[in-house]
This record gives sequence, structure tokens and C-alpha cells, in this order.
Amino acid sequence: MKKRSITIEGHRTSISLEDEFWKALNAISKQENSSLVDVVRQIDEKRSSGLSSAVRVHVLKYYQRQLGLI
Repeated sequence: MKKRSITIEGHRTSISLEDEFWKALNAISKQENSSLVDVVRQIDEKRSSGLSSAVRVHVLKYYQRQLGLI
């Protein structure tokens, strides 16, 4: 588990994720030609749960869409 702090809309927040999720999130941001902070900001705007959980769900759904599972 790795904890990282980022700034979203001028507020510092911490996200705790397993290394595999950080790697996947970085890969998604590169694929989307976006920064990691921008991807997390988009997740934050749509979330209905804790930010770390929302990031995990986003990563899962992203790859499910890539595989045509949803």
C-alpha cells in the first residue's frame, strides 16, 4: 500500500492504493494523454464513496471497457 498526496481544486488529499493500482492509474493517464492529477480530479467529481475506493473502481471499469466486458 502506497499513500500519495495530491492537490485537487486547491485542496491537498491523500490516496492510499496498492502499487498495482498506481501503475494502472499512471498507464490510464498516459493512454488518455492526461495528467494523473486530472484523471483523479475527474474521478473525484463523479465519486459517491471514498476517493481511494473510487479510484480502484475507475481502474477496474476502465479495463473492463477495454476488454468489452461492460
